[in-house]
Amino acid sequence: MSEQACRIDVWLWRARFFKTRTLAASFVEEGRMRLSRAGTEIRIDKSSRTVKVGEGIVFAMGGRVVAVRIEALGDRRGPPAEARGLYSSLGAPLTPPTV
Repeated sequence: MSEQACRIDVWLWRARFFKTRTLAASFVEEGRMRLSRAGTEIRIDKSSRTVKVGEGIVFAMGGRVVAVRIEALGDRRGPPAEARGLYSSLGAPLTPPTV
């Protein structure tokens, strides 16, 4: 794999959205994630799918919608401050309406 692309499960783990890479892979394989690439949005359902800097991902987690742009791929799973540098938020988090 090139240094310009990274597996989505690895990136989610490095960015600290998931505690383990296995949890990240399971989440992705459930098809609950979307990737914005070159103006089109596609569903990601394989953990081996690669992501690149500048692409956006959207997924629901913990009762809220998370929308981020990938800013860096990272070399390791570092401390939280380093992980926050791997992405930028694409707007305020959305919460589902309460009835």
